[in-house]
Amino acid sequence: MITPSARTDEVLAALDFCAGVTNVVVVPGAARQPAGDVVLCDLAREAANEVLGRLKWLEEAGSIAVENVDLALSRVAEEAVEEAPGEPDDAVVWADLTRKVYNDCRITWAYLAFLTIATLLAGIGVLQNSPILIVGAMVLGPEFGAVAAICFGLMHHRGRLVVESLRTLITGFTFAIAITYVCAVVAAWLDWITIANLQINEEVRFIVLPDRWSFLVAMLAGAAGVLSITAGKSASLVGVFISVTTVPAAGYMAVALALRDWGEVSGSVAQLALNIAGMVVAGTATLVLQRKLWPQVGRSSSS
Repeated sequence: MITPSARTDEVLAALDFCAGVTNVVVVPGAARQPAGDVVLCDLAREAANEVLGRLKWLEEAGSIAVENVDLALSRVAEEAVEEAPGEPDDAVVWADLTRKVYNDCRITWAYLAFLTIATLLAGIGVLQNSPILIVGAMVLGPEFGAVAAICFGLMHHRGRLVVESLRTLITGFTFAIAITYVCAVVAAWLDWITIANLQINEEVRFIVLPDRWSFLVAMLAGAAGVLSITAGKSASLVGVFISVTTVPAAGYMAVALALRDWGEVSGSVAQLALNIAGMVVAGTATLVLQRKLWPQVGRSSSS
C-alpha cells in the first residue's frame, strides 16, 4: 500500500484491528508517485475483505496492490490464518472477483480468437464424428467468464454489467458462428462435406438433443464454475468447460446452417440457450449462497 504520510497511522490502526494480519512493514517516505509511505503486510485470505473494506479510501488517496503468496514459511503467518475466521478455501475476496468479472465481460480480440478457434474445432468435430475434438473445443472456449459476469451483475443488480456481458456473449458467438459458417460453406463448395456428414455422427448427436439432463448438467457446471473462480480453484474450471456444450452447439449450428439442415439448427440453438440459462441460474444462486451462508468472508468490499 502507498498511503499519505499524514494517514499512515490510520492505516496501521486498521491493520491492527483486523484479525489475520501479520508481517507489517512500514517504509516512511519511500513512495514517489503517488508520494507517501509504503506499507506492506501479509494477511489471511479470510481477512482480505475486512482489510480492503476498511482501507477503501486508499483507492483515491493512495494505492493498494494485492498479490497471492504461494508459500509462506512463518509461524506468525500460520497463526494469522488460524486467527482469521473461516477457512481460506471458503473465502470469497469480493474485490478480486469484481475485477475479474469486469475484465472478462469485455470484448477483446483474444476472446474472439479463442472462441472462433473453439467453434471451428467443434464444427470439425461434428463433421468428423469426433468426441475428442468436441472436448477440445469445450476446454478452449472462453465464454464462462462472461457468464460469471452476468451472475455477478444479477446478484448486485448491476444492469449495465449484465447488458455488457450479454453483448459480449452474443457478439462473440455471432462472430465465431459466422466465421465457422463461411468455412463450412467453402468446404461444401469444394465437396469436402455434404449433409450426409450430419447423418453419420451418432457420437456427437447429443449436442442437438437437449433435455432435462442438459439443463441439470449446465446448472451443476455453473455452480462449480463460480466456486472455482471465487475460491481460487482454477484447475476445477477445466471440468466446467468439459461439462457444458455451449461451444459445440455453436459449431454444430454453423455447420448445419451451411448444409441447410434446419432441424439440426433448431436443436443446437436450443442446446446453446439451455446451457447458458442453466449456468446463469446456478451461478447466480451460488454467489447469493456464498454471500449469505459464509458471512466470515466479509461484506464491506463487495459493493
